[in-house]
Amino acid sequence: MAIIRFKAIEKTMDRKPVDVAFPADKTSEYFGVSVFDKKKMEKYLSKQAFRSVIKSMEDGSRIDRKIADEIAAGFKAWALDNGATHYTHWFHPLTETTAEKHDAFIDYTSLGVLENFEGKQLVQQEPDASSFPSGGIRATFEARGYTAWDPTSPAFILNNTLIIPTIFISYTGESLDYKTPLIKALAAVDKAAVDVCQYFDHSVNKVNACLGWEQEYFLVDEALYWARPDLILTGRTLLGHASAKDQQLEDQYFATTPERVANFMREVEIESYKLGIPAKTRHNEVAPNQYELAPIYEEANLAVDHNMLVMDIMRKVARKHNFYVLLHEKPFAGINGSGKHSNWSLNSNIGSLYSSGHTPRANLQFLTFIIVTVKAVHEHADLLRASIASSGNEHRLGANEAPPSIISVFLGTQLTKMLDEIEAKLSNGKVNPSVKKELKLDIGNIPQILLDNTDRNRTSPFAFTGNRFEFRAVGSAANCASAMIALNTIVADQLNKFKLQVDALIDEGIKKDDAILEILRKYIVESKAIRFDGNNYSEEWKKEAKKRGLTNIASCPEALKAYLSSKSKKVFTKYNILSERELEARYEVSLENYIKKIQIESRVLGDLAVNHVVPTAHKYQKMLAESCQSIQSIYDEKNFQLIAAPALDTLKLISEQIADIKKNAALMTEARKKINQIDQTDKRAIEYSTTIRTLMDAIRKKADILESLVDDELWPLPKYRELLFIR
Repeated sequence: MAIIRFKAIEKTMDRKPVDVAFPADKTSEYFGVSVFDKKKMEKYLSKQAFRSVIKSMEDGSRIDRKIADEIAAGFKAWALDNGATHYTHWFHPLTETTAEKHDAFIDYTSLGVLENFEGKQLVQQEPDASSFPSGGIRATFEARGYTAWDPTSPAFILNNTLIIPTIFISYTGESLDYKTPLIKALAAVDKAAVDVCQYFDHSVNKVNACLGWEQEYFLVDEALYWARPDLILTGRTLLGHASAKDQQLEDQYFATTPERVANFMREVEIESYKLGIPAKTRHNEVAPNQYELAPIYEEANLAVDHNMLVMDIMRKVARKHNFYVLLHEKPFAGINGSGKHSNWSLNSNIGSLYSSGHTPRANLQFLTFIIVTVKAVHEHADLLRASIASSGNEHRLGANEAPPSIISVFLGTQLTKMLDEIEAKLSNGKVNPSVKKELKLDIGNIPQILLDNTDRNRTSPFAFTGNRFEFRAVGSAANCASAMIALNTIVADQLNKFKLQVDALIDEGIKKDDAILEILRKYIVESKAIRFDGNNYSEEWKKEAKKRGLTNIASCPEALKAYLSSKSKKVFTKYNILSERELEARYEVSLENYIKKIQIESRVLGDLAVNHVVPTAHKYQKMLAESCQSIQSIYDEKNFQLIAAPALDTLKLISEQIADIKKNAALMTEARKKINQIDQTDKRAIEYSTTIRTLMDAIRKKADILESLVDDELWPLPKYRELLFIR
């Protein structure tokens, strides 16, 4: 194995940047070339078919099956003109990947082989529902499931295949994917936000939830990757002593990008542009070999699709550049992990609802949506925590610039001061004319751009950053639809509650603005505990958060329980976003996924420890012992003890580590056997979270000590100092 390690290192020394073939045209001229967008639909579809698709995209109306064949013919014509030979329904099952089954555009007829693609093939397909995670909704003998075309996300061509974004549901109608509940949540927040906007501007008739994700990732040379079984099988290093230099000097952040990496980034962007993905920003992140890609804001459903595509593009392009991309939340211990910061906002057909304006009325609307959002997060903080819970994020949250497990909201000094002033000025619960006038003047003085007046808080899980909220706790490997489903659902619910409460006061004879301000003050008081602008890492905040009644749930299995709370069930079922059965199924799927990942990690670590680390330590032990014997044959006992003392101490230390590793590896194997016999999934997950992970940590600690003791030439695995620096 040591030979493999050094051969892998040698390969990295010979790497040359891979040339990237740049399109001859400007980016704007080839952007979206592989997407069946509105312009192409207008060209390939009849007027009736085109109007039908556009109407479905804009207001969610159902496409008439009678013209589905006509629409499909247009899809086929465009696809064949652009070299496509196959088509597929592309969906997001309850995994961290996408799924697709390819069919050729051919049918065998009496006339021979003909290209064919009918409306029924566009609108609906039937993949095997029992082969994807379903949480018990589908048994092995109940295989039928359906994918159905999502017109709001345009089809595209990738690798000579027409890709049709779809939802995925069971034969009995339950959602088995992320897209189905996401679309429902987006519809709910659209309706609720439009209703509230009517208080301020009657011209608002549409509100889109928008998402701008920031995808963080690591790159490692593929030769080193293949020499690390833990990276291959789990996506993270299960052992490894810290490098003497990693991110301490903060010299990686925004630094000049190595040429090999820059070429990789360029090709990722080119492939993204072809698919209509508006990649905007690229830069070095804080940890060595860590980078980030971020796009321009898009409608949330489309943004989620694009994020899943980008992750796939990264994986494929990385191989061409002799890299492997690591999307795990914590591939390396002791340095920054990777997140998918999800910048979220609500934008109406008039403009952003989280931007201040020039008039008191516009600013009252701005404050309304800010305060209602904070209230929603306060009411459902545990649900938001559950939406980002995973085995990978369990390692990331709480340190190295990742937010902690305590969900809180950062508003910044100015907004916090304004909310405090509103609370104080309306402390008697009444709005008299002078107070109302003063409030309006104050509100009218909100700067149009709050970004310049609001600091950033990198430790906050949910921060207002000028005209949007940044949900920083989302993990890099996650499908960000999970967080978007929860966030848009709870905000929709709170907006609806707000309107009911305001309308009730209006019905009592209170003027509209007075009623709005009265409910806003109520929300400010009730949600004050969730607001925190300080250091989220401090021990003082943990104590303070506990006093405020905020939860600090570090464990993934514990966090996931929020999906089963009566409050969560009520809010999801109220808007038909997820039924109780679907929630229970997703909870079961998440727990099973967690169990399997920890199970795989523990097996891989056991193999590495027993079959790689321990034999290497024994080999070095033998070398030290033979050296001591040689010294003993030359010197008397007194001088031998003096000269050989360091080697003897090392021998003893190595023996202690080996013994501990063997003991804990055996305990871990036996513990897994017992835990796997537990019937209840939740209890099994908790045991993996506590017993197995504790034993894994103990094994790693001892193995990392051995790495620092054993001769470097014998160590079988590429070390952090080799993995973390691109050559």
